[in-house]
Amino acid sequence: MWTQKYAKERKEVVVASNQLVGIAIDKDKGSQNALKWATENLLQKGQTAILIHVKLRSSSHSDLMSNNGSGNVLVSNEIDPSTRDLFLPFRCFCTRKDIFCKDIVIEDVDVAKALIEYVTQAGIDTLIVGTTTKSGFLRFKTTDIPGTILKGAPDFCNVYVISRGKIQTMRSASRPAPTSSPLRNFLLNQSGIKSQSSDSQTPQIQIGPEKPPIEPARRSHENIEFRSPFTRKGYNGKMPGEMSVPDTDISFVGSGRPSVDKLFPTYYDAVDPGRMPPRLSNGTDGDIYHSFESQPFGRKSMDVNFQEFSSIFSEGERLSTSSQSMEEVEAEMRRLKLELKQTMEMYSTACKEALTAKQKAIELQRWKSEEERRIEEARLAEEAALAMVEQEKAKSRSAMEAAEASKRIAELEAQKRINAEIKAFKEAEEKKKALDALANNDVRYRRYTIEEIEAATEFFSESLKIGEGGYGPVYKGYLDHTPVAIKVLRPDAAQGRSQFQQEVEVLSCIRHPNMVLLLGACPEYGCLVYEFMANGSLDDCLFRRKEKSKPLSWQLRFKIAAEIGTSLLFLHQTKPEPLVHRDLKPANILLDFNYVSKISDVGLARLVPPSVADSVTQYRMTSTAGTFCYIDPEYQQTGMLGVKSDIYSLGIMFLQLITAKPPMGLTHHVGRAIEKGDLSEVLDPSVLDWPAEETLCFAELALKCAELRRKDRPDLSKTVLPELIRLRSVAEASLYSSDKDGV
Repeated sequence: MWTQKYAKERKEVVVASNQLVGIAIDKDKGSQNALKWATENLLQKGQTAILIHVKLRSSSHSDLMSNNGSGNVLVSNEIDPSTRDLFLPFRCFCTRKDIFCKDIVIEDVDVAKALIEYVTQAGIDTLIVGTTTKSGFLRFKTTDIPGTILKGAPDFCNVYVISRGKIQTMRSASRPAPTSSPLRNFLLNQSGIKSQSSDSQTPQIQIGPEKPPIEPARRSHENIEFRSPFTRKGYNGKMPGEMSVPDTDISFVGSGRPSVDKLFPTYYDAVDPGRMPPRLSNGTDGDIYHSFESQPFGRKSMDVNFQEFSSIFSEGERLSTSSQSMEEVEAEMRRLKLELKQTMEMYSTACKEALTAKQKAIELQRWKSEEERRIEEARLAEEAALAMVEQEKAKSRSAMEAAEASKRIAELEAQKRINAEIKAFKEAEEKKKALDALANNDVRYRRYTIEEIEAATEFFSESLKIGEGGYGPVYKGYLDHTPVAIKVLRPDAAQGRSQFQQEVEVLSCIRHPNMVLLLGACPEYGCLVYEFMANGSLDDCLFRRKEKSKPLSWQLRFKIAAEIGTSLLFLHQTKPEPLVHRDLKPANILLDFNYVSKISDVGLARLVPPSVADSVTQYRMTSTAGTFCYIDPEYQQTGMLGVKSDIYSLGIMFLQLITAKPPMGLTHHVGRAIEKGDLSEVLDPSVLDWPAEETLCFAELALKCAELRRKDRPDLSKTVLPELIRLRSVAEASLYSSDKDGV
């Protein structure tokens, strides 16, 4: 918002015709506002505005120019297409306002400095700069360029800073501009030519013997593209009148040529409609427009002149009877046509010369591009060599690191050997302590003597042996007139004593219909007495089925799966801490006479913190335990134990329950069969009536449980067990309907 002071000064802002007005322009809105304000408040019709654009160049180029000793303000000789497009809207706006304009392109690294130097050297009387809404100038949003210009501009220059179409800040000149500047005199001469052309009238054609010649219009170039003739180190000595536009200024040259009838249609229509006018060469329509826009007779002046010419011609026809004959008029018109033709031929010749200069400039540009390409290739070759050196250095470092790693591995192996010796010694001590603790432990179970065990097993007769495990052999016997299974610790069993103590402590404290019942033990000889399971293990029923025994029906298999899930959830919900089995497999699932399944062999079970059950943290174990192909891959790799470690084993066991196949690669085979839509290929062929939908749901649930990543496995209580109960209900309903049909 501008103050009252600026409002008063606005009425006095109009400049004289002999003063130079410069407007700094760029792509932003502030430049447009500055030009609009200048045309409305400062410039009058027919005056000339100097449009100044500062094009940034690289600092390396600036250093090169400094080293060459050039102190010039670098005004570009050639305007690239993007810069030309930048000037186009400003030129169109000036044309609409009947304002002449000159394009100045300056190359520098500092916008404010470049503008100040050009204003000083050219003797600009008034400079208008625009500012954006973010208080930035042009495209340099972070620099206060208007403020720098206000402080550094010469004292003979009026500076106006325009924001939103109003004066934001201004600084008045304290003295007139110097008249000794060659560039100022040149710009004033060019401005004077345009002003005289805009103010002059079209030459009158008199109908009479006196025929004044029509003076050809002088061309005034719109784009002043040159290196400044004045430098800090010297001046070439030319007078202002001797300065000329460089030959390389070919901004008006094109590839085609417009016809004269496009330029003067009214003239040829009035004189000789049937005659085709001569055509020009070396100029496009756009170039002719650009050229005549900067001629002393602009488009508007041209229209007015020829309208006046037509009216004079009509008046001559009306007065021909009194002033002169029609033949004289026709002779005059022929003379004018001849002069026009000569003028256009001269213009065509100039265009050809300019085109030749342009082609030379293109050749120079091509040579420059080729040199730049060679320099770039040399730079890339140098970079490739440096990269190769760096690679060699990296290989050397890698070799040194590998040597260091080998040394560290050797040290670690030595440390492991020492740790193994210490561990063996500690295990021996713990074994001794465990035996002493067992002798004095007050665990609630029945103690059997070794004599009772020997009598029940007939001194461990091979005929009563019903199984063999990692813990030791299992015998069938009778104690207290009850059939029992007696597991005997093998003397050389690894971790046998600790497993014995763990199983006694766990099974003596928990009771569940789907957990095997511990009847008693003989701690001195490591014997465990269980209830006898008449149908053996699930592994026996699936893989070592007797000849006369029937295969497990799909209804019974779904029921067994639900019972295993229920008992496993019971272990995971043990208070105060969850219990992880760690060795779930078909061999540890026992079946009684009625095919009720029970989990056994909890010697590897471990209590874990409650947070593990909630999947908040993991419990770090010192070593993994379990059976290959059933162990959780993450637990096997990291030793991190959690309740979902049992979920993986459960998934593998469920897949075996419906396929009766070994666990190795079983998840892959079942997954491929489901993808192909042919699950029946991998199902147990001994069962002929698999329900397709329920079996597919069961297989997909088992695959989810057997996911490699622990976080991808489903929750036992929320996802797995509800689905198992649903499938068991389907199986029970099927059995009920079969029994009803049989009756």
